[in-house]
Amino acid sequence: EGDLMDVQERYTDLFDRGRSLSLLLFEHVHGESRDRGQAMVDLMAQYTEAGFEIGVRELPDYIPLYLEYLATRDDLEAREGLADVSHLLALLAARLQERESPHAACFTALLQIAGEPVQETLAGLQEQVAAEERDDSLEALDKIWEEEQVNFLQAEQQDRCPSMPSGPGKAREESPV
Repeated sequence: EGDLMDVQERYTDLFDRGRSLSLLLFEHVHGESRDRGQAMVDLMAQYTEAGFEIGVRELPDYIPLYLEYLATRDDLEAREGLADVSHLLALLAARLQERESPHAACFTALLQIAGEPVQETLAGLQEQVAAEERDDSLEALDKIWEEEQVNFLQAEQQDRCPSMPSGPGKAREESPV
C-alpha cells in the first residue's frame, strides 16, 4: 500500500540492502568468490543453448530472470529447474516469513510448483533463520563494505625478504655471490 515511491523503497530495503534476501541465486551459493563468475557463465551458456536471449541489463542469476527463462521451458524442465534451486527458494521463503513479509508467499508457491514439501522444508529452516543476524542495517552494510586498513611499513617489516635492506631508506651492503 502507498504510493509507488514508498512501495519501491520497501522493496529495495527488503531485497537489495543485505545479502541474506538477495534475489541473485549465486550470491547465496558462492558469495563474492570467483566460482560465482563461472557459475554465471555456465548459466548464460544454458540460456543461449535454449535460445533464451536476455534483453535487459540483469545478471543471469537474478531470480525473476531465471523464472522468465523457466517459463519458456516445458513443464517438466521448468519444475526441475525450480527443484535445482529449491534449497535457495526455501531459505528465502523462511527468511521472508521470519520478517513477516507478504513476499514469502511467492517463494512458497515456487516450492509447491517444484514439488517440495513446503511446510516440512520451512519448518526445518525456522530455527536456523531465527538465529541469523540481520544484515540489512546501515551498520551491517558499513561492516560488509569496510576495508581493512593497509599499513605498508608493517607489512614490509613482517614479510621482509632476507636480501632486502633492514629498514626503509637503508642501503644494503653488497655481498659476494
